[in-house]
Amino acid sequence: MRAGTTARSAGYVLACGLASLVLVASGFSYYLVSNVNSIGGSHAIHSGPSIGAQNILLMGLESRTDWNGNVLPQKILSKLHAGSRYGVLHGVGGNATNTLILVHIFAGGKKAVGFSIPRDDLVDFAGTVGPQQQGKIDQAYGVSMYFKEGELRQKYPNMSQNQLAFLGNEAGRAAAVATVEKLTGVRIDHFAEVNLGGFYELAKVFGGVNVCIKQSDPYTALHDSYSGANLKHGYQHLDPEQALAFVRQRHNLPNGDLDRTHRQQAFIDSMIHQVRTEGVLSDLGKLNGLLAVAKRYVITDSGWNLLDFATQMRSLTGGHLVFRTLPIQSYGNWGSPPQAVNIVDPARIKAIVHAAFYPPPGAARPSGGHRHGHHSVRSVPKATVTVLNGTQTPQLAAHVSAALASAGYPTGTPGNASPQSATSVTYGPGAAASAAVIAKLFGVTAAASSSVQPGHVEVLLGAGATVPNVSPAPSTSPSPSGVPSSGPQGGAVLTGKHGIPCVN
Repeated sequence: MRAGTTARSAGYVLACGLASLVLVASGFSYYLVSNVNSIGGSHAIHSGPSIGAQNILLMGLESRTDWNGNVLPQKILSKLHAGSRYGVLHGVGGNATNTLILVHIFAGGKKAVGFSIPRDDLVDFAGTVGPQQQGKIDQAYGVSMYFKEGELRQKYPNMSQNQLAFLGNEAGRAAAVATVEKLTGVRIDHFAEVNLGGFYELAKVFGGVNVCIKQSDPYTALHDSYSGANLKHGYQHLDPEQALAFVRQRHNLPNGDLDRTHRQQAFIDSMIHQVRTEGVLSDLGKLNGLLAVAKRYVITDSGWNLLDFATQMRSLTGGHLVFRTLPIQSYGNWGSPPQAVNIVDPARIKAIVHAAFYPPPGAARPSGGHRHGHHSVRSVPKATVTVLNGTQTPQLAAHVSAALASAGYPTGTPGNASPQSATSVTYGPGAAASAAVIAKLFGVTAAASSSVQPGHVEVLLGAGATVPNVSPAPSTSPSPSGVPSSGPQGGAVLTGKHGIPCVN
C-alpha cells in the first residue's frame, strides 16, 4: 500500500467519524471512486469548502430505527442491547445525538483538533421545529424530527413512510447543526452521521476494534447490563457487539456520560491506527464491504466532496489529532419531571472553541478560570462517598455520585436501596468534615455511624432528592486550548504506547 493512500484513509476515518470508514483515493479504480461519490444525501445545511480549513460535526444517532423509520429487527436490537421492538414502538429510545464531536481541520490537513460536546449540556436550541426551544443538546435532533413529522402527517396524510422519515431526519440534522453552531459560535461546514445499526455493521466489516481500559478503574466499571459491556483492564480486542457497548456505556463509569465521550474519542484514534497498521485498504473484500455499508448507513451533507477532502489529509495521524471535551460548569436539574443536566457557560465555550480553532499567531490562550455562585465543596479534605438510591428516580444515585466526583470526591459504586422517606448522610471516623459539607447540599444533618468505614461517607437518597448543584473542582493546570485538564470532563485523550488511548 502506498504511503499517500494510508494517509488519505486517516482523513476519511475522521470524515465519517464514528463510522470509521476508509477512503479510497485516486489510486483505485473508477468503480470504487464512483461508490465513494455516492455517499452523502443530505441537504440539511449549506456546505462549506471541501479543501482548506473547515469545521466538521460528527453525529452518532441513538436511533432504534433505520433511515426510513422502520424499527430494526429484534435480532439486531438484541445484539445492540437496545431494548425490544415493543419498547421501541411504544416510545422507548428516541433519536438523540448521543455523540457530538466538533472537529476543526487546519489548512493543509496536517493537524486537527476536536471537542466532544456532552450530551446532557443544557442549551438554547437553534433552528428547531416546534415549541420546545431549550433542553439537553442531544434532544435538538429528536425534537425537530418529531414535530416536523407531525406537521407533515397533518398536511400530507398520504405521504409515504420513507419520505416522512427522510424529511423528519433532515429537520433533525438542521436543528442539531444549528444548535451546535449557536453554542460554539463557529460555522459548521460539513457533517457525518451514523446510527446504531450502521455503527454495528461497520464494526463487523472491520472485525472489531482494539481498546484500552485504565487499570485503575474498579471492576464494576467494566460490566454494564444496559449497554451489554463485558470488558477487562488493559489492552484488548473487542468484537463488533462489544465495540458498540464500549462507546455506549455510561452506567457504572466514574463520570457517566463524560467518560463515555472519552471512549468515543479513543475509538476514533484507535480506528485511525488500525487502518494505518493492518492493511485494510489492501483487502478488497473489506474495502467493498465498507463502501457498501457506508452507502447504506452513513449520511453526510451532499456538498461535501469526500475525495477532494481526502487529498489534503496526507499527514493526519492519531498524533496530529487531539480530542478534548468541552467543560461543564456544574450539575443541575431542568424540566418537569426534573432531568439531570449539565450547566454550561456558553460564553466560555465560545472563547475556548474559537481559541483552539483560530489561534492568532503568538497570542496567549485563555485560562480555565474559576466560577462562583454555586455550593463550594472544595475547602475540606475529601472523603470517599458512596451514594445509594432510595427514590423512584432511575439512575439518581449515579448522577449524584458523578456530581460529587466532579467536586473532587472519590466515589464508591452507586447502587439502589429500599424506599426512603428522607435523605440521610452518615459517616465513619475521620470523615465528619466532608459529611457536614455534603449533608448541607441536601438540607440535612450528617450523623456518625459505626457501620461506615473510616474516611467514608454514605448518602442514602430519599423522597424529593435531586442532583445537588455543585461546582467542579478547579483545574490544576489549564490545557493549551483553555480547557481544564482535570475535573469531570478530564483532559485531552492521548495516544498510548500501542497507538491506542487508555480511558475509563
